[in-house]
Amino acid sequence: MKSVQSEISIRIAAKVAGYALLFMTIAAVAATDLTIGPLIELENPTASINNVKSNQMLFRLGILSWIVVLICDILAAWGLYVYLSPVNKRISLLAAWLRIVYTAILGTSILNLNHVLELIGSEYHLTTIGYAHFESQTWLFLRSFDSSWSIGLIIFSLHIFFLGYLGLKSNYVPKILSIFLLIGSFGYILIHLFNLLSPQFQSLIQILGWIFIIPMLSEVALGLWLLVKGKNVTFKK
Repeated sequence: MKSVQSEISIRIAAKVAGYALLFMTIAAVAATDLTIGPLIELENPTASINNVKSNQMLFRLGILSWIVVLICDILAAWGLYVYLSPVNKRISLLAAWLRIVYTAILGTSILNLNHVLELIGSEYHLTTIGYAHFESQTWLFLRSFDSSWSIGLIIFSLHIFFLGYLGLKSNYVPKILSIFLLIGSFGYILIHLFNLLSPQFQSLIQILGWIFIIPMLSEVALGLWLLVKGKNVTFKK
Protein backbone atom coordinates (compact mmCIF):
# COMPACT_ATOMS: atom_id res chain seq x y z
CA MET A 1 0.00 0.00 0.00
CA LYS A 2 2.84 2.39 0.88
CA SER A 3 4.53 1.67 -2.46
CA VAL A 4 1.31 2.49 -4.35
CA GLN A 5 0.91 5.77 -2.44
CA SER A 6 4.54 6.60 -3.17
CA GLU A 7 4.05 6.06 -6.90
CA ILE A 8 0.91 8.20 -6.86
CA SER A 9 2.76 11.06 -5.13
CA ILE A 10 5.61 10.77 -7.63
CA ARG A 11 3.17 11.00 -10.53
CA ILE A 12 1.53 14.05 -8.97
CA ALA A 13 5.02 15.56 -8.65
CA ALA A 14 5.58 14.85 -12.37
CA LYS A 15 2.44 16.83 -13.25
CA VAL A 16 3.38 19.70 -10.94
CA ALA A 17 6.91 19.88 -12.38
CA GLY A 18 5.67 19.53 -15.96
CA TYR A 19 3.08 22.29 -15.72
CA ALA A 20 5.50 24.50 -13.75
CA LEU A 21 8.20 24.17 -16.42
CA LEU A 22 5.77 25.00 -19.23
CA PHE A 23 4.10 27.94 -17.48
CA MET A 24 7.55 29.22 -16.48
CA THR A 25 8.66 29.14 -20.12
CA ILE A 26 5.58 31.04 -21.28
CA ALA A 27 5.99 33.65 -18.53
CA ALA A 28 9.73 34.06 -19.28
CA VAL A 29 8.98 34.64 -22.98
CA ALA A 30 6.31 37.18 -21.99
CA ALA A 31 8.82 39.00 -19.75
CA THR A 32 11.80 39.01 -22.10
CA ASP A 33 10.17 39.27 -25.53
CA LEU A 34 6.73 40.87 -25.05
CA THR A 35 6.90 43.26 -22.10
CA ILE A 36 10.18 44.45 -20.55
CA GLY A 37 12.55 43.23 -23.27
CA PRO A 38 11.26 45.44 -26.12
CA LEU A 39 11.45 48.53 -23.89
CA ILE A 40 15.19 48.22 -23.24
CA GLU A 41 17.73 49.54 -25.75
CA LEU A 42 21.15 48.43 -24.52
CA GLU A 43 23.03 51.17 -26.36
CA ASN A 44 20.59 53.93 -25.43
CA PRO A 45 19.87 54.37 -21.69
CA THR A 46 17.85 57.56 -22.21
CA ALA A 47 15.53 55.94 -24.75
CA SER A 48 15.14 52.88 -22.52
CA ILE A 49 14.12 54.97 -19.52
CA ASN A 50 11.69 57.00 -21.62
CA ASN A 51 10.21 53.75 -22.97
CA VAL A 52 9.62 52.50 -19.43
CA LYS A 53 8.11 55.85 -18.35
CA SER A 54 5.75 55.79 -21.32
CA ASN A 55 4.79 52.12 -20.89
CA GLN A 56 4.65 51.61 -17.14
CA MET A 57 1.74 49.14 -17.28
CA LEU A 58 3.64 46.98 -19.77
CA PHE A 59 6.68 47.13 -17.49
CA ARG A 60 4.53 46.12 -14.51
CA LEU A 61 3.16 43.19 -16.48
CA GLY A 62 6.76 42.19 -17.15
CA ILE A 63 7.52 42.22 -13.43
CA LEU A 64 4.41 40.11 -12.84
CA SER A 65 5.64 37.67 -15.48
CA TRP A 66 8.95 37.34 -13.66
CA ILE A 67 7.09 36.70 -10.39
CA VAL A 68 5.19 33.89 -12.15
CA VAL A 69 8.56 32.49 -13.29
CA LEU A 70 9.83 32.62 -9.71
CA ILE A 71 6.78 30.75 -8.33
CA CYS A 72 7.00 28.14 -11.09
CA ASP A 73 10.69 27.62 -10.32
CA ILE A 74 9.85 26.81 -6.70
CA LEU A 75 7.15 24.36 -7.77
CA ALA A 76 9.49 22.79 -10.34
CA ALA A 77 12.21 22.38 -7.69
CA TRP A 78 9.81 20.42 -5.47
CA GLY A 79 8.28 18.36 -8.27
CA LEU A 80 11.62 17.36 -9.79
CA TYR A 81 13.02 16.50 -6.37
CA VAL A 82 10.16 14.11 -5.63
CA TYR A 83 10.20 12.67 -9.15
CA LEU A 84 13.93 11.95 -9.19
CA SER A 85 14.29 10.90 -5.54
CA PRO A 86 13.95 7.18 -6.40
CA VAL A 87 17.19 7.49 -8.40
CA ASN A 88 19.28 9.16 -5.69
CA LYS A 89 17.59 11.10 -2.92
CA ARG A 90 20.66 13.06 -1.84
CA ILE A 91 21.61 14.25 -5.32
CA SER A 92 17.97 15.02 -6.08
CA LEU A 93 17.85 17.14 -2.93
CA LEU A 94 21.06 18.90 -3.95
CA ALA A 95 19.58 19.67 -7.37
CA ALA A 96 16.45 21.06 -5.74
CA TRP A 97 18.44 23.31 -3.39
CA LEU A 98 20.50 24.63 -6.31
CA ARG A 99 17.29 25.66 -8.05
CA ILE A 100 15.99 27.27 -4.87
CA VAL A 101 19.23 29.26 -4.51
CA TYR A 102 18.92 30.35 -8.14
CA THR A 103 15.29 31.36 -7.48
CA ALA A 104 16.38 33.46 -4.50
CA ILE A 105 18.88 35.30 -6.73
CA LEU A 106 16.16 35.81 -9.34
CA GLY A 107 13.91 37.25 -6.62
CA THR A 108 16.51 39.82 -5.61
CA SER A 109 17.03 40.65 -9.29
CA ILE A 110 13.31 41.33 -9.72
CA LEU A 111 13.53 43.86 -6.87
CA ASN A 112 15.80 45.93 -9.11
CA LEU A 113 12.93 46.26 -11.58
CA ASN A 114 10.65 47.38 -8.78
CA HIS A 115 13.23 50.01 -7.80
CA VAL A 116 13.01 51.33 -11.36
CA LEU A 117 9.25 51.83 -10.93
CA GLU A 118 9.82 53.58 -7.60
CA LEU A 119 12.29 56.00 -9.18
CA ILE A 120 10.19 56.72 -12.24
CA GLY A 121 6.99 57.16 -10.27
CA SER A 122 8.43 59.59 -7.74
CA GLU A 123 8.81 63.28 -8.53
CA TYR A 124 10.69 63.65 -5.24
CA HIS A 125 13.68 61.65 -6.53
CA LEU A 126 13.80 63.63 -9.74
CA THR A 127 13.67 67.05 -8.05
CA THR A 128 16.13 66.22 -5.26
CA ILE A 129 18.88 64.34 -7.09
CA GLY A 130 18.64 65.98 -10.54
CA TYR A 131 17.81 64.40 -13.87
CA ALA A 132 21.33 63.19 -14.70
CA HIS A 133 21.64 61.32 -11.40
CA PHE A 134 18.07 60.06 -11.71
CA GLU A 135 18.80 58.67 -15.17
CA SER A 136 22.07 56.99 -14.16
CA GLN A 137 20.50 55.42 -11.07
CA THR A 138 17.49 54.16 -13.03
CA TRP A 139 19.75 52.67 -15.70
CA LEU A 140 21.87 51.03 -13.02
CA PHE A 141 18.83 49.21 -11.63
CA LEU A 142 17.73 48.15 -15.13
CA ARG A 143 21.16 46.70 -15.92
CA SER A 144 21.52 45.17 -12.44
CA PHE A 145 18.56 42.90 -13.15
CA ASP A 146 20.34 41.30 -16.12
CA SER A 147 23.73 41.01 -14.41
CA SER A 148 22.28 39.55 -11.19
CA TRP A 149 20.06 37.12 -13.09
CA SER A 150 23.07 36.04 -15.16
CA ILE A 151 24.99 35.17 -11.99
CA GLY A 152 21.99 33.17 -10.81
CA LEU A 153 21.99 31.21 -14.06
CA ILE A 154 25.50 29.94 -13.24
CA ILE A 155 23.93 28.25 -10.21
CA PHE A 156 21.02 27.14 -12.38
CA SER A 157 23.45 25.41 -14.76
CA LEU A 158 24.54 23.13 -11.91
CA HIS A 159 20.89 22.27 -11.23
CA ILE A 160 20.44 21.31 -14.90
CA PHE A 161 23.63 19.22 -14.78
CA PHE A 162 22.35 17.16 -11.87
CA LEU A 163 18.97 16.74 -13.56
CA GLY A 164 20.77 15.28 -16.56
CA TYR A 165 22.91 13.06 -14.34
CA LEU A 166 19.90 11.72 -12.45
CA GLY A 167 18.06 11.17 -15.73
CA LEU A 168 20.94 9.08 -17.07
CA LYS A 169 21.05 7.01 -13.88
CA SER A 170 17.28 6.42 -13.92
CA ASN A 171 15.45 3.70 -15.79
CA TYR A 172 12.53 5.91 -16.75
CA VAL A 173 13.82 9.27 -18.07
CA PRO A 174 14.78 9.09 -21.79
CA LYS A 175 18.56 8.96 -22.20
CA ILE A 176 18.59 11.40 -25.11
CA LEU A 177 16.71 13.95 -23.02
CA SER A 178 19.18 13.49 -20.15
CA ILE A 179 22.15 13.94 -22.50
CA PHE A 180 20.66 17.17 -23.86
CA LEU A 181 20.19 18.42 -20.29
CA LEU A 182 23.87 17.76 -19.58
CA ILE A 183 24.95 19.56 -22.76
CA GLY A 184 22.58 22.42 -21.95
CA SER A 185 24.12 22.80 -18.51
CA PHE A 186 27.52 23.41 -20.11
CA GLY A 187 25.92 25.95 -22.43
CA TYR A 188 24.45 27.86 -19.49
CA ILE A 189 27.68 27.88 -17.52
CA LEU A 190 29.89 28.91 -20.47
CA ILE A 191 27.61 31.75 -21.57
CA HIS A 192 27.12 33.22 -18.13
CA LEU A 193 30.72 32.76 -17.00
CA PHE A 194 31.79 34.68 -20.10
CA ASN A 195 29.13 37.28 -19.31
CA LEU A 196 30.60 37.65 -15.82
CA LEU A 197 34.31 37.51 -16.64
CA SER A 198 34.46 38.92 -20.17
CA PRO A 199 31.27 40.91 -20.85
CA GLN A 200 33.00 42.80 -23.68
CA PHE A 201 32.91 39.68 -25.87
CA GLN A 202 29.19 39.92 -26.60
CA SER A 203 29.60 38.48 -30.11
CA LEU A 204 31.17 35.30 -28.66
CA ILE A 205 28.42 35.07 -26.05
CA GLN A 206 25.81 35.30 -28.82
CA ILE A 207 27.57 32.58 -30.83
CA LEU A 208 27.58 30.29 -27.78
CA GLY A 209 23.88 31.03 -27.33
CA TRP A 210 23.13 29.85 -30.86
CA ILE A 211 25.34 26.75 -30.50
CA PHE A 212 23.65 25.62 -27.30
CA ILE A 213 20.12 26.89 -27.99
CA ILE A 214 18.55 23.44 -28.49
CA PRO A 215 20.20 21.73 -25.47
CA MET A 216 19.35 24.78 -23.32
CA LEU A 217 15.69 24.33 -24.28
CA SER A 218 15.76 20.69 -23.19
CA GLU A 219 14.12 21.61 -19.88
CA VAL A 220 11.02 22.61 -21.87
CA ALA A 221 11.12 19.18 -23.53
CA LEU A 222 11.42 17.65 -20.06
CA GLY A 223 8.27 19.48 -18.98
CA LEU A 224 6.34 18.18 -22.01
CA TRP A 225 7.63 14.64 -21.48
CA LEU A 226 6.61 14.70 -17.81
CA LEU A 227 3.05 15.64 -18.76
CA VAL A 228 2.70 13.25 -21.70
CA LYS A 229 4.67 10.17 -20.61
CA GLY A 230 6.60 10.85 -17.43
CA LYS A 231 3.51 10.81 -15.21
CA ASN A 232 2.66 7.29 -16.39
CA VAL A 233 6.02 5.55 -16.10
CA THR A 234 6.51 2.42 -14.02
CA PHE A 235 9.08 2.90 -11.28
CA LYS A 236 11.47 0.00 -10.78
CA LYS A 237 13.78 -0.33 -7.86
